[in-house]
Amino acid sequence: MDSRERARLTRGQVLRTISGAGLGHVGGDFSVTDILAVLFTDVLRFDPANPNWPERDRFVLSKGHAAVSLYTTLAMSGYFELEELDSFAAEQSMLNGHPARAKVPGVETSTGPLGHGLPVGVGMAVGARIRGEQWKTFVVTGDGELQEGSNWEAAMFAGHRELGNLTLIVDRNRLQQGARTEETNALDPLDEKFDAFGWEVKQIDGHDHDELRSALMGTHAKPLVIIANTTKGRGVSFMEDLAVWHHKVPSQEQVDQGLEEIGTHS
Repeated sequence: MDSRERARLTRGQVLRTISGAGLGHVGGDFSVTDILAVLFTDVLRFDPANPNWPERDRFVLSKGHAAVSLYTTLAMSGYFELEELDSFAAEQSMLNGHPARAKVPGVETSTGPLGHGLPVGVGMAVGARIRGEQWKTFVVTGDGELQEGSNWEAAMFAGHRELGNLTLIVDRNRLQQGARTEETNALDPLDEKFDAFGWEVKQIDGHDHDELRSALMGTHAKPLVIIANTTKGRGVSFMEDLAVWHHKVPSQEQVDQGLEEIGTHS
């Protein structure tokens, strides 16, 4: 399965899963779907039969509210059965509203409180360097999440240490809960800020799989940040670029329309 097909099927599954559970963050799930699809199809080294394989690349979804997209990606990658997604957010389910390392194979660190994933990822990258290991660390943050100061402490440290084994992908959909990022606490010029902290910076279309693949491949001497310009709710016309779909649950009629537009209607 190529990354585009994986992304298409992931969006359909996310819509069904969130509808079935009656909760979730479909807008942010859809903006990050293409990023996850390319990472898990073409970039990351991992072994679902051995989730703790020492030589695996480490992946951290710092924007843990996009858990359903991650869970679907992990299931499609062979970490657990797709049927497990039916239990999302149910009592005693391993698939909580936010990813938990102790419960879900393939999850490197528990996330949900924003601003934690990048500092943890920086620690992973430092650990690999100290131990002389060749695996890489990839972190995905939301853009609104970058209003957390902990991210900038981590960015400053990573730049100082020239952590070339670290890649940060910013899901730059320009929306957060209730409003636009630039209305809440402006982030731009985001590229210049990371450059000033000693990072290599790339800006791309976060839904273009070729651009994603090209940006994520290869080596770099400094930590790399990919500012992936995305659309919240990508793939479903009535959800796109609307803050209300941060955590709104679609009606059955909306699910049917969304699946039709995605191309996964059965």
